Amino acid sequence: MLDFERIVAPNPGPMTLEGTNTYVVSRDPAWVIDPGPDDPGHLERVRAAGEARGGIGGYLLTHGHDDHSAGIEALGARPATDAPFEAVPTPGHAGDHLCFVAERVCFCGDLILGHGSAIVPPAEHGGSLSDYMASLRLIDGLELDLLAPGHGDLISDPAAKIAEYIEHRLAREQALLAALEAGERSRTRLLDAAWSDVPGPMRPAAAMAMQAHLEKLEAEGRLDPVELVD
Repeated sequence: MLDFERIVAPNPGPMTLEGTNTYVVSRDPAWVIDPGPDDPGHLERVRAAGEARGGIGGYLLTHGHDDHSAGIEALGARPATDAPFEAVPTPGHAGDHLCFVAERVCFCGDLILGHGSAIVPPAEHGGSLSDYMASLRLIDGLELDLLAPGHGDLISDPAAKIAEYIEHRLAREQALLAALEAGERSRTRLLDAAWSDVPGPMRPAAAMAMQAHLEKLEAEGRLDPVELVD
């Protein structure tokens, strides 16, 4: 199995779970995947882990969101253009999202989380649910033993987790589509129909997810453009 260390940045929250995972991978040199936020204590731990592995050869980013990338400048590492990973484009959560694969381990950023579901924003925030679903299926087609997510614990059964993610999105989609076909046009009541299990603090994120679902359904020709009311 690939030799790597996971270092969790201390930025817990509803979107980041226990914090952002930074991975220090291999030895002589080591490669840093997602340096994380610009937190001095976290970056010092990353730097020390890299030095213990023969020095940092460079960094790779799964995507440019600040909780994954803001520490790059302070870390002082260079982009890893010659790192021994396969970079797999996986847009959806963000347009620039990549997964990095080596020795049947996939460093999957925010495509898949250790627990819970990833946020897929609508187009105005750089997301695409159509792209996201395609990215899940692309990663599902790889021969993998482990997923190393951007947030949360390692995932030892990639196929089961990806199937869970796909089923979850399709269930949301079916509930939303059923409410729309019944004539519902209130954003609040559509959220109640398809995201009733989401706690209050996460409702804004659920509203973004709903917009991404609407865009996907329209792009697929399964829903005519609709005008919703608040």
